[in-house]
Amino acid sequence: MKISIINGPNLNLTGKREPEIYGTQSLESYFQVLATAYPDVEFTFFQSNIEGEIVDEIQRAGFDVDGIVINAGAYSHYSLAIADALRAVPAPAVEVHLSNVYNREPERHHSAIAPACVGIIAGFGPDSYRLAVEALDTIHNA
Repeated sequence: MKISIINGPNLNLTGKREPEIYGTQSLESYFQVLATAYPDVEFTFFQSNIEGEIVDEIQRAGFDVDGIVINAGAYSHYSLAIADALRAVPAPAVEVHLSNVYNREPERHHSAIAPACVGIIAGFGPDSYRLAVEALDTIHNA
């Protein structure tokens, strides 16, 4: 199985940025743990602070992978471009968030990309990614 993990703005600072919300572990170190835990999954990891680059990556990967795990960061709440890109590709996507966005500011309670995804996982820190991989594995093997 092939899974693309796509991350949006400021997620490159995870482990340093607001550790009380996002934790102290970098996503790079967590992704190494994830890749070790799932040796049969071929992962690609992508991060950009630029909306158009995220759209380009979805379009590039979405025809070649079995699933997408997307943490679009703040773009989740308003990016119709990312939602449209997710709808344009055949790979199912799971939206993830490190924090529980519904326990934060009201502007984070809405997701523009959720309707283009098969599900949302939020609030479990880096483990949100593992839960998304499990969900995509279940879909892939159904």
